[in-house]
Amino acid sequence: MEAEEFRRCGKQMVDFVADYISNIRDRRVVPDVHPGYILELIPDQAPDEGESWEEVFKDIERVIMPGASSPACTELEMVMLDWLGKMLQLPEVFLFSSKGLGGGVIQGTASEATLVALLSARNKILSTFKTENKVGGTMEKLICYASVQAHSSVEKAGMLGGVKFCPLPVDNNLSLRGDVLQSAIEKDRAKGDIPFLVVGTLGTTNSCAFDNIKELGEVCSKENIWFHIDAAYAGSAFICPEFRHLLDGVEKADSFTMNPHKWMMVNFDCSAMWIKNRHDLVEAFNVNPIYLKHDKEGQIPDYRHWQIPLGRRFRSLKMWFVFRMFGVKGLQAHIQKHVGLAHEFEELVTKDQRFEIVFPVILGLVCFRLKGSDTLNEEVLRLINERGKITLTPTRFKEMFVIRFAVCSKNTESADIQYAWQEICYISTQVLLEGKL
Repeated sequence: MEAEEFRRCGKQMVDFVADYISNIRDRRVVPDVHPGYILELIPDQAPDEGESWEEVFKDIERVIMPGASSPACTELEMVMLDWLGKMLQLPEVFLFSSKGLGGGVIQGTASEATLVALLSARNKILSTFKTENKVGGTMEKLICYASVQAHSSVEKAGMLGGVKFCPLPVDNNLSLRGDVLQSAIEKDRAKGDIPFLVVGTLGTTNSCAFDNIKELGEVCSKENIWFHIDAAYAGSAFICPEFRHLLDGVEKADSFTMNPHKWMMVNFDCSAMWIKNRHDLVEAFNVNPIYLKHDKEGQIPDYRHWQIPLGRRFRSLKMWFVFRMFGVKGLQAHIQKHVGLAHEFEELVTKDQRFEIVFPVILGLVCFRLKGSDTLNEEVLRLINERGKITLTPTRFKEMFVIRFAVCSKNTESADIQYAWQEICYISTQVLLEGKL
């Protein structure tokens, strides 16, 4: 869509909002729809091909506006999480369409989803001990696990949840394995601790590494421990057939999250979370004063019991727009293009004998460095970022300083990859010629 077309569509939407506000007295104060009405108006899965803005826009009045104040917000979210779940080929147990106990919800970020999973898992284990009259001192013994490569939000969730956090070592592929988890569980139980949650990561922030979720899931299932999977960045790639195998093992998870706002062209914030048994979540968050009661209770999920805040935004609307306008094939092509550009950059690095690739390039992240000292690489990165033409970020692997190149923008093209590489080479050459590092 060209800039002029963007402006036209944006103006049309702004005019619609202005007209709505101006004529709001002509609309019903409460909706005149029955639970599940949206299911009768839109398909049960995302379109393969993208649709025009005109087709999407005309459905706002037909589909959304009858559900004012605002069952449409809940119902569209349910359908969009099912649409996305089907795109990811999640097990049916996670979908509302299964008519079971599972379902999806939009959280703000993956960090929030991890905290929600932890608090749900904590409530579940504490309820068990309460039933057995063994609650005293239990909180101090609760312990959760994740890879040392896991995002800092896992440790923060443990801190906020008042439980111990134990980071576990990874193998040479930076993957957390089942035997390491099993050993930690046995060791901590022998000390009197109570393992209750494992967070597996698919696509770590540092290096885009993947935990072995098949093995972790087997251990959690055997040990009756909640298993949460965080695929914040990498999760979008699983809609592509060539990357779906990276999600194998999700069937053992109790909850799973990924961020459409990271790689699916949905603007921030929008973190999709699915749960296998929503009762575990609702029981942890359910507070129901009389002023929040309504006559449709029990007929449809009440998302205020699925999250930390009470209020929520209509975030599923932007998912609906994006999924329809790009279609599944358009979103797949977007991700595949980025992965291709990352491999293009990888090839440039590989061909230059001064550099080395540190980790295998699987998706859109390339971790590389100049062959030489950490001081050399730190100076190169400092000067690159100081010039402000491109920006790169670092990480460390076994005390080795590593530079990260991420393909992120919707507008990135091959020319941008070449431009970035020229900038990296220019700065690297200057530093090497100085010969001081």
